[in-house]
Amino acid sequence: MTKLTYDDAVERFDPVFGIEVHVELNTKTKMFCGCLNEFGGEPNTHVCPVCLGLPGSMPVTNGKAVESAIRLGLALGCEIRESSRFARKNYFYPDLAKDYQISQYDEPTCFEGSVDVVLDDGEVVTIAIERAHIEEDAGKNTHVGGTGGIQGADYSLVDYNRGGVPLVEIVTKPIEGMGERTAEVARAYVATIRDIVRGLGISDGRMEQGSLRADVNLSLRPKAADGADQSAVPFGKRSETKNVNSLRAIERAVQYEAGRQAELLTAGQPVVQETRHWHEDTSSTTPGRSKEQAEDYRYFPEPDLLPVEPSRAWVEQLRATIPEHPAKLRARLREEWGFSELEMRDVVAADAVQLIVDTVAAGASPQAARKWWGGELARTANEREVTLQDLPVTAQDIAELQGLVDAGTINDKLARQALEGVLAGEGSPASVVEKRGLVVVSDDSALEAAVDEALAAQPDVLEKIREGKIQAAGAIVGAVMKATRGQADAGRVRQIILARAGVEG
Repeated sequence: MTKLTYDDAVERFDPVFGIEVHVELNTKTKMFCGCLNEFGGEPNTHVCPVCLGLPGSMPVTNGKAVESAIRLGLALGCEIRESSRFARKNYFYPDLAKDYQISQYDEPTCFEGSVDVVLDDGEVVTIAIERAHIEEDAGKNTHVGGTGGIQGADYSLVDYNRGGVPLVEIVTKPIEGMGERTAEVARAYVATIRDIVRGLGISDGRMEQGSLRADVNLSLRPKAADGADQSAVPFGKRSETKNVNSLRAIERAVQYEAGRQAELLTAGQPVVQETRHWHEDTSSTTPGRSKEQAEDYRYFPEPDLLPVEPSRAWVEQLRATIPEHPAKLRARLREEWGFSELEMRDVVAADAVQLIVDTVAAGASPQAARKWWGGELARTANEREVTLQDLPVTAQDIAELQGLVDAGTINDKLARQALEGVLAGEGSPASVVEKRGLVVVSDDSALEAAVDEALAAQPDVLEKIREGKIQAAGAIVGAVMKATRGQADAGRVRQIILARAGVEG
């Protein structure tokens, strides 16, 4: 077969895609029982007869999860059904012990919504939402031996700690007509959903931990002849790439699948409707299982749970708690903070918007907050291969650190040393400054002695300054800073140098 790229694919075909985003809700307990809803923990320690589906156990709906789901639905512009119910979705895999998943089928709580997605160049694309339904998560399989997949594994282990965790699954309607921007739109959509759930405070949206993950459906259809109606051309067979867990991977999964399907279609071979596994190391997918249709799951009403019937008054109360759309929030903050488009884009890319909001609220200026989170801390997070949120430093720490700089207690160089101490667990910025003796030296007698010593070592510099080459003072400032291990007041040092030369700065 002829190797085709993503660009080749979108030139020859019309990509159609849809995304199912699974959002784990951050309730204290699971969806239908009182087990802890907590990431990690020793395997199979957060389990009970209900989430294992043992005979005689009875599920009870988590009211807080329903509240979170409705708030999410409202944020996505969805209708909230007056009466929705749960169903049993027959499920034949070992990560759900009871062989069925409690989900919603024909009566989801949230349906028919839409969300605006802002692309990198500012273009806004509206994505139609088909439904946002409530369900429980499955457990986690670990395959030991071989390549880590089930194929060739020596044995498999199942951890049911995640089984029963409350989920909202957001399903888009087919998204058409995006052309070469298909992959970018897919990434931007998932990023928007992540920002919304974080803004609502209903999930941490951490894709690397699986609390937000996406299944990417993609198909290609032939391009209509010039002048013909493209929408009249039937969709092609689709693949579903499961559990893609980073924004970068979303974009690359779309690109890879478009290229793969284009190769098959161009060679006259069919695309198989199936689930596929994403491989981050190779940026490729491999076959999973044939894709079941809804009827294959043999849904039937869950007999042990009451319908969900939120009152209209309660729904309106929840509507009043919905925060500003992330894109509008960013536009407003950029204006308020005085950031350029590029600066704001970098802040968003670093996932530092909320951190800057919190740092400004703690007393720092927006530019100072951006400097720390987008510079020193972003580099540290990258080196440690963690997120900014994982670093052992708070917005309050950064505001305090900048306050010490603004007060002249420390300079930028000393502030970086203080920050190292904070990251090393030595305490707050102020306590690190005290313990390490990082206070700026501004005592004139000490600075004059240091300047005289530096001038004595470089006697020609003083003459250059007297001849008008004031920039030569930089060499002496540097020497003094080195001698004082960065603790000298650089501004005052410069004043002393110029005074020694008898010129005005």
